[in-house]
Amino acid sequence: RGVIERFLATPARRSAIVYSQVMRAAVQAAIQTLILLAIGYALGGRIAGGVLGWLVILLAAMLIAGGFAGVSHGVALLTRKEATMIAVANFIGLPLMFVSAILIARPLMPGWMQWAARFNPVDWAVRAAREQALPGGDWGTVGLYLSALIGFVLATGAFATWSFRAYQRTL
Repeated sequence: RGVIERFLATPARRSAIVYSQVMRAAVQAAIQTLILLAIGYALGGRIAGGVLGWLVILLAAMLIAGGFAGVSHGVALLTRKEATMIAVANFIGLPLMFVSAILIARPLMPGWMQWAARFNPVDWAVRAAREQALPGGDWGTVGLYLSALIGFVLATGAFATWSFRAYQRTL
């Protein structure tokens, strides 16, 4: 449809264009997270961290969504095919989901999964959100995982920006 070519004609920096899409994905994730939290609250669920806990959950959801948006946009710009981008995103995303504490408690994971989860951004988001949601959570750990997620977003955004420049060089 020529959208990318129109972006290339703008005077805006390539990183600004890419990070705007990352931010769009993050805001969309925040809206979805708020809906889920509101439903949980209406059903009687409470978060030990209170309002600050809600903000941590929102931030974790925004950061993981923004990180995966960077990966998706970078792959899409490199491959230029929607089906390939979806396949690569699933090839990356599904194993990361399964090798995290999202579906199974960390102590119940085999040793190799526990080791691999330490390097998994999905696990970082889950651990940051759970750490403050449960009584007795460690806020230092929450800060560590949120910092790691910020690094993940910056790295994937840089990859997408590089992909945008690589796309431009092929025209």
